[in-house]
Amino acid sequence: MIDLIPLFAVNVGLAAILANIAIWSPGHMWMKLTALATTAAFIPATYLSLSEMLSRPKPIEIQWAMQELTEASVIGSRLEEGEAIYVWLGIEGIDEPRAYTLPWDDEMARQIHGAERAAEQDGTQVRMRKPFETSLDDREPVFYAAPPPPPPLKAAPEQNPLRFKQKQSAGSGSAE
Repeated sequence: MIDLIPLFAVNVGLAAILANIAIWSPGHMWMKLTALATTAAFIPATYLSLSEMLSRPKPIEIQWAMQELTEASVIGSRLEEGEAIYVWLGIEGIDEPRAYTLPWDDEMARQIHGAERAAEQDGTQVRMRKPFETSLDDREPVFYAAPPPPPPLKAAPEQNPLRFKQKQSAGSGSAE
């Protein structure tokens, strides 16, 4: 929602510039009124279209701004066989999760399903490698279960029970 207001303001500014050009250009009055009516209809249509797009998953192919991202955590997924793979990604440095859609691919569907099962079994989360890369390199799986965290370090004992301690006696120096 934070991105909606500045984007809408830019669209309104551009529409106002176009309307101003149409009004002050030479021509018939009906053309100027048509330009004003079109601008008046354009502004609410822009707001409605932008707000409607907020609730839709974005195709992952058009996410060019974060193309260098190496990993993201998969918060949720939905497989629509033969249609699409929908993922909800948590991206480091961004507060809100983002919804994306990937084109259907049997291998990717198997990967995400297997990673979800392994992550549930290990108590970890599903991760996605290079989520916005557009190359066709398929040497390593895109979806995988994160490795479980290492166990906590054991505290060192205060004294080692296997070490022999000599007792010192008070009268041990008798001479015979």
